[in-house]
Amino acid sequence: MKSLLHFGSAALGLLALCGPLSAEPLKIAYSDWPGWVAWEIGVQKGWFKEAGVDVEFKWFDYVPSMEAYVAGKVDAVCMTNGDALVTGATGKPSVGIIINDFSNGNDMIVAAPGIDSIKGLKGKKVGLEEGFVSHLLLLTGLEKNGMKAEDVTIVNTPTNETPQVFASKDVDAIGAWQPSSGQALKALPGSKPVFTSADAPGIIYDLLYVSPESLEKNKEEWAKVVKVWYRIADFIRNEENLDESLKILSARVKITPEEYEPFLKGTYILTLDEALKRWEKGVGLGNVYGSSKVVDDFNLKFKVYEKSQDADKYLDPSLTKALAEKK
Repeated sequence: MKSLLHFGSAALGLLALCGPLSAEPLKIAYSDWPGWVAWEIGVQKGWFKEAGVDVEFKWFDYVPSMEAYVAGKVDAVCMTNGDALVTGATGKPSVGIIINDFSNGNDMIVAAPGIDSIKGLKGKKVGLEEGFVSHLLLLTGLEKNGMKAEDVTIVNTPTNETPQVFASKDVDAIGAWQPSSGQALKALPGSKPVFTSADAPGIIYDLLYVSPESLEKNKEEWAKVVKVWYRIADFIRNEENLDESLKILSARVKITPEEYEPFLKGTYILTLDEALKRWEKGVGLGNVYGSSKVVDDFNLKFKVYEKSQDADKYLDPSLTKALAEKK
């Protein structure tokens, strides 16, 4: 906002009559993931206006959304809990105030025809983006099946290029999330997912992360955003609203409702009560703190960053808990 020194005396007089300048809207970067596209329901239905909060949602591809946050172009960004640690360690810290969902099958290790299980990947090439969630998903799948990272050869591949690399048969399997994972399945007929996030629920949580400065300055406004989110979550979880939800979500990403339905099914959007349980501190993947510790260990092992990140500094359940107390 420009300083009042930039205005002439006449303009200052007009400002005095009209009252103070209106506050800037909260700017939120969101991208193509069902738990984040879901914000569109609140936008389309006017629920943010009803709640009395001025919010501007800005659409990005996923990585550029994080870059926009680091550059200070937005106040908040939708990220996985793992990517929030990376962004904080290497660019700009953030605070997660809403757990939107956890991946429930949309993240996949997809194998070529003839490979029927993750054990069948021994000695094979797997195309995925090193240091990202698909890498962690593969290692988790290997560990659960008594295998080691050395049992496969990883071919570092940008996630959005995995379908083409898979179709070329340069690799035997790929790791990706929707829509890339679904595109890979279509690109090579007879291929199948051999391990997904549904086999390790909680390995990938998806949250709304806010800059610490904006959260401190606009806490009441962010509390309204939290309230609207759980109105969205209740709407989308109600089977009676499925057709309308799919219509809104699919329109945002320019595909048909029928094409979008599997994406929504592979995402477990949390109700308020379910989210409260995921905010309880503990070890393992059943809560966002334990999951973030697993990811932090992974990031350190693979030198994604050099210093361990404290999950407590990246997570703030207070607004969610305050909303629950009012209900």
